[in-house]
Amino acid sequence: MHVGIIGVGLMGHGIARNVLSRGGFGLSFLDHPGNQPTDEIRDLGGTPCATPAEVAAVSDVVILCVTGSPQVEAIVAGEGGLATALRAGAVVVDCSTSLPETTLRMADAVRAAGGDYIDAPMTRTAKHAHEGTLNLLAGGAAEVLDRVRPVLASFTERVDHVGALGHGHRLKLLHNYVSVGFMTLLAEAAAQAADADVDPQVFVDVLAGGGGASAALDRLAPYITQGDREGLPFFVSNAQKDIGYYRVMSEAAGARTTIADGVHAALAQPVEAGRGDAYVPELVSLFRRDPEG
Repeated sequence: MHVGIIGVGLMGHGIARNVLSRGGFGLSFLDHPGNQPTDEIRDLGGTPCATPAEVAAVSDVVILCVTGSPQVEAIVAGEGGLATALRAGAVVVDCSTSLPETTLRMADAVRAAGGDYIDAPMTRTAKHAHEGTLNLLAGGAAEVLDRVRPVLASFTERVDHVGALGHGHRLKLLHNYVSVGFMTLLAEAAAQAADADVDPQVFVDVLAGGGGASAALDRLAPYITQGDREGLPFFVSNAQKDIGYYRVMSEAAGARTTIADGVHAALAQPVEAGRGDAYVPELVSLFRRDPEG
């Protein structure tokens, strides 16, 4: 199978290198200014393409790893999009974080063009993408998923089939709500502790020894104690976007969003202040009484 990928960013770069180096598949990618540097991908044999349609024309599997629903819709159904040039029987694997409603609409467009669609968002970090140990939450027909498992195996540790089409993105938004919600709460507490001159290592140790022990603490602790943000290279703007998607999904389902509203408002403050490009661990500083201090 020849693989196409659209979105060679923090996550997509690791996916692309492992599709080539571990999987041994041919790879074409969309040449886009939002990509990470692609020298390594080109050196491994990856071929740049000018449009999504060009990627579709040569690919049996097309992986999407872009920011969100507007980008997915433009790539799949827009002018020069995948649906205009998709190979018969090709499978689009959407690893983006998107709205379930978008998944269903784009799947209809792909099926009308003769292909199939899987939503398979990721639950790990850019480090895992680089190492080829991502976890995927895959929604869609089991037989379609089975057709692309050899490709997915090149960059994943596990792939869970979580239900019908759209359930991958629904569960990803539930997952990110819990994960980002925990980290936002922890960052606010860490900021308050810092403002009160609490020793940061003592703060971390107290939480780790009690009810605050969590993946959120593990990911933010290096920043709290050492100012090291690199353990979680995830933009605050993307975190806000994911919580916004969760709220949209919840409101459509008639579910309550009381806590989600608060998390979204907390994340909106640094984004509106022009710090959306900060990594999530940096919220610890951005939430302080004097963020510039």
